[in-house]
Amino acid sequence: MSASDSRLLVFISPSTEVHGQPLGAGARSGVRRRPEARSPAPRHSGLRASCLLKKELKKRRSTRKVYKEDPAMVDTVKTLGIVFDNEQKNGYCSGEIVSGHVLLDLLAVTQIKAIKITARGCAQVCWNEGPCGASSPITAPMATPSLGHCIKEEVEYFGASQTLIETTGSEDGEWVRLDAGRHELAFRFELPQRPLVSSFVGRHGKVQYGVNAVLQRPWAQDQSVNREFPVLSHIDVNSPPLLSAVSTNKEKMISWWIFTSGPVSLSVNIDRKGYCNGEMIPIYAEIENCSSRIVVPKATIYQIQTCLAKGKTRTYRQAVASVRGNHIPSGSSDTWNGKTLKIPPLPPSVLNSALIRVEYSLAVTVQIPGARKLTAELPIVIGTIPYAGLGARSASVSSQVSRYMSWLALALPEEPEAPPNYANVVTEEEFELYTPSLIQSEDLERQLGGPIFAYLQEFQFQPPPVYCEVDPHPVWVQEPPPPLGVSVSSASLPL
Repeated sequence: MSASDSRLLVFISPSTEVHGQPLGAGARSGVRRRPEARSPAPRHSGLRASCLLKKELKKRRSTRKVYKEDPAMVDTVKTLGIVFDNEQKNGYCSGEIVSGHVLLDLLAVTQIKAIKITARGCAQVCWNEGPCGASSPITAPMATPSLGHCIKEEVEYFGASQTLIETTGSEDGEWVRLDAGRHELAFRFELPQRPLVSSFVGRHGKVQYGVNAVLQRPWAQDQSVNREFPVLSHIDVNSPPLLSAVSTNKEKMISWWIFTSGPVSLSVNIDRKGYCNGEMIPIYAEIENCSSRIVVPKATIYQIQTCLAKGKTRTYRQAVASVRGNHIPSGSSDTWNGKTLKIPPLPPSVLNSALIRVEYSLAVTVQIPGARKLTAELPIVIGTIPYAGLGARSASVSSQVSRYMSWLALALPEEPEAPPNYANVVTEEEFELYTPSLIQSEDLERQLGGPIFAYLQEFQFQPPPVYCEVDPHPVWVQEPPPPLGVSVSSASLPL
């Protein structure tokens, strides 16, 4: 055997290891084994990334050093804000003035290009409608949803702008220079005279009014700040439509398969339709349970938000307050004689917007085990001008009566002539003839022995007589005689 053959025999010897494992009978019989995966050799990608990071940090440090050395690139604005003159105001109305100040606090002398302020009010609705018609609220209106499409629409109610500081120069010497410290720049807007929509933020839409101030500086990025202010569209709950009572009746037959349990009836009414925050709603209800189950009544105030955009509608309904009644056993009834439900702090009803409607309702439900609940719902309006009591009702009634009387006055004939005077009809002779003769006062005083006034005063201040059980002035009444044919015994006669 040659040397090459011996080397070959050594290579395929059973004790020889291939990739760390000895070759067995399978290797000698020609069966090829799959070698294990080797770990990749280390690369220099990590080192390269670290080098790039060091270069970037070095570049940023050098740039920051240039900024610190250049005074024009230093940010000298400490604060930028907006303050209203009447911060405690609950809401602005149509035609009112919105005034305030733009606060600018500077750390050093600063060049100002312009300071502008803009006031705007608008209504926005936006929701995501999926491929199957499902909807979901959009937290970021400008974001594009991954599924379905976004339905949104916007209506602007008013807009105004003012320029507080402005320069037209382009060189350094022509910019406005403000000293370091606090600066106040006044602004003033007048809301439109037409009716505005009340501020509201809901699930699928909002109505907002705000002021935006923009600070423009040369060789620097613009800075801006926003501030919202509330707007109220007043609703008077003392108007005749909101003072009218509201009532409804409902009935439900309880059954299971072919067996009938009995009806459950519900009758609800409230004395008026308009209320304000913090008021108590007295509820008058009659619940009659003729079924074989125990039912529970409950009263709830619901807020209904309706958004409209591009011919489509989305409604969101949520409960804001509730009160529960007692259990009503089978075959019995319950009566609510003014059960109260307090209205929590809520935004007023929004009824004059083309995109958003905010409505409220009072629902009295009867929960029935094993069946759908019986519900009687009454619409209510949350206003801003509180209820004035009985004066509002009397005023509304008097206005209606005055209106009816004005129509009645037009239908009545003219005023008739006055009757003749009594002196023109009765002569003096007839007057003396039919007038009885009176005793002269002098003769009366002579008979009494003093003036008449003294006797009147004495009679006026005289005390009442003393009480006595024995009548000092008895009156004897004669008894009638007995009828004919009746004998009177001596015992019956008085002694």
